[in-house]
Amino acid sequence: MAVRAVRGAVQLERDEAGHMDGQVGELLTAVLERNGLTPDDLISIWFTATPDLHSDFPAAAARKLGIVDVPLICAQELDIEGAMPRVVRVLAHIESDRPRSEIAHVYLGAAAALRKDIAQ
Repeated sequence: MAVRAVRGAVQLERDEAGHMDGQVGELLTAVLERNGLTPDDLISIWFTATPDLHSDFPAAAARKLGIVDVPLICAQELDIEGAMPRVVRVLAHIESDRPRSEIAHVYLGAAAALRKDIAQ
């Protein structure tokens, strides 16, 4: 079994904890489903949020999905002028037999514009 990394992002419509939970939960669910993963395949997850998001920790959404024994960490994105606002990004380290070329990176909604080269 190889260690792989899966990227993803979602742009929130507003900075509210319930909305963040729903959107980040949708992102994580899509990452798992599109890559044929279960929580047991997860090694760790890094979350970043743009500096304009203050309502909750993105990792809280993972815990609410039942991802409870996987190390999670949250960090703040760089505050770059002109960057897309209200974005949560994820970098999940996984165990998978899939080659890198078959890993499905997930960019939902407007966040697809962030990585047109790998967004699926």
